[in-house]
Amino acid sequence: MTEEDGTQRIRILVAGASGTIGRAVVRALVEGGHDAVCLLRRSVSGEEAARECAASGAGVLFADFGKLEALREAVREAAPQCVVSCLASRSGSPKDTRAVDYRANVNLLRAAEHAEAEHFLLLSAICVQKPRLAFQHAKLDFEKELVESALDHTIVRPTAFFKSLSGQVARVAKGKPFLLFGDGELTRCKPISDRDLARFIANCVSDQEKRNQILPIGGPGPAISPREQGEMLFALTGKEPRYRSISPALFDLAARVLSAGSPFSDWLAEKTEYARIAKYYATESMLVLDPVTGEYSAAATPEFGSDTLRARYEQMLAETS
Repeated sequence: MTEEDGTQRIRILVAGASGTIGRAVVRALVEGGHDAVCLLRRSVSGEEAARECAASGAGVLFADFGKLEALREAVREAAPQCVVSCLASRSGSPKDTRAVDYRANVNLLRAAEHAEAEHFLLLSAICVQKPRLAFQHAKLDFEKELVESALDHTIVRPTAFFKSLSGQVARVAKGKPFLLFGDGELTRCKPISDRDLARFIANCVSDQEKRNQILPIGGPGPAISPREQGEMLFALTGKEPRYRSISPALFDLAARVLSAGSPFSDWLAEKTEYARIAKYYATESMLVLDPVTGEYSAAATPEFGSDTLRARYEQMLAETS
């Protein structure tokens, strides 16, 4: 439907609105004049998200993503033109990520096809460019299903989130050293805020040129290393710079020890994967990967938005002071 001012009003179903990114997406869609409906699981976090979605002006539906028939009914009731999936495993464990990143998304896609939706937008991750972890393979398996489906698709692959780079703010404010892997220059990223990523996704929903595209996206540059993140925090707190280096090889050792019992224990399998995940993020940049050279490129990583990591740090420090 087209409004009097020429903007296109689209009915959009958002799955995964219980997470911080999903909630931001719902707000951005409503602010953009779209009809947003949140599809949630019945849980404590789902009920909380339902209240927030309703307060923002969005509709709310509940469904079990593991039950295809029930999911079909919910999606058909929403009658969306576009489905946005922000579904993602919270743990990254092999069992959990297969159930969420792959199977739940496949069920959602089948339900969207059944409801005759036109467009399916997936929030994925830039790290699937170099897949070594269970959740990366699960995401790629679903991306393949989506691309091969009859629906138009848009796959958004963001770089690092502000939240993932904010874990040491309180630590530094207390005068403790900033923890680094190696020399702190092993990786770089262009972090993007929840709000800017949500606005980018909302833009993709109404932009026909974004259909049938895989879109990596970062926040405003330049790309930043962990050591530079530490320097920023020390400057903002007025603390004397202090660093403590940890060798990423420790994660390899932990993974080898834990993996011996992985075939016999889901708990050990999860812990083994956590060690692999930690090693990956300690050594791989969250930037576009050049398939020819095998190198990460800050210049090739698109930027969007205006929120900066420095402003985020300033806000967090103000809140903790």
